[in-house]
Amino acid sequence: MRRIRTIVQIIFTIFTNGYAYGYLHGKIYQGKLKYACVPGLNCYSCPGAVASCPLGALQALLNRRGFQVPFAMLGFFFVFGSIFGRFICGWLCPFGLVQDLLHKIPVLRKRKRLPFHHILKYGRYVVLACLVGMGSLFLFGGFAKVPAFCKYLCPSGTLFGALPLMASNEALRGQAGGLFFWKLGILLILLLLSVKVYRPFCQYLCPLGAIYGWFNRFSLVQVRWERERCTSCKACQRACPVDLAPEEISRSPECIRCGKCAAVCPEGCVHFSPFPLQSDRKHI
Repeated sequence: MRRIRTIVQIIFTIFTNGYAYGYLHGKIYQGKLKYACVPGLNCYSCPGAVASCPLGALQALLNRRGFQVPFAMLGFFFVFGSIFGRFICGWLCPFGLVQDLLHKIPVLRKRKRLPFHHILKYGRYVVLACLVGMGSLFLFGGFAKVPAFCKYLCPSGTLFGALPLMASNEALRGQAGGLFFWKLGILLILLLLSVKVYRPFCQYLCPLGAIYGWFNRFSLVQVRWERERCTSCKACQRACPVDLAPEEISRSPECIRCGKCAAVCPEGCVHFSPFPLQSDRKHI
């Protein structure tokens, strides 16, 4: 399961960021595919991106003059969230892949969570409300509203967008200022932290994960736990990268459907299933 997931992550990253001409010439693809969004975090300004980021699209709609409810993006999140939940985070997000690969580096003693996790895990909701929501509505740069999350925080945009563009464009390198170095610092901290802590950005800061997490309890793709067959060996919890107990698996907004729990369960009572089990229905 672990190898399959990594292969799917790599294929999806190549598929959504495969515009080779952009990397070679420092150009951003602006064709018709950019009107569509991919479900994972995928920077519009990445020279390899062939489609848009849903968070970027949401902020663009919120940045319009006069408030309008962004029904198109709300519908997008509802469709993908109700089908996949945070499976998207675990299998289809390029920046999630980067963090996974860094965490595989065999140095340091690994941690599943940071200290004060029970408080810090709400950080992604704060980012969603303050930067994606209120920041896009009320922050202004010059005479235009600001896509605050993209501008001030998004590490994926820095890694896949800003750095490749600056590497191929001398003029952009000359314009690098305090904001770039601020975002570069955030990126470096998260990348270094990823070597020790499992997916720190996903666990504590990602607003897209916050949105998809709301759908985890009833999304079509689930990791089901059969309570009646469970022997409480806790093998699934030990394998879980974010330390979820059996009763929290899948329904928790922190579960990214990585499948590690299903792979190690000796009784086969934890497994992927598109439909609720009878025993599950009693506890939803």
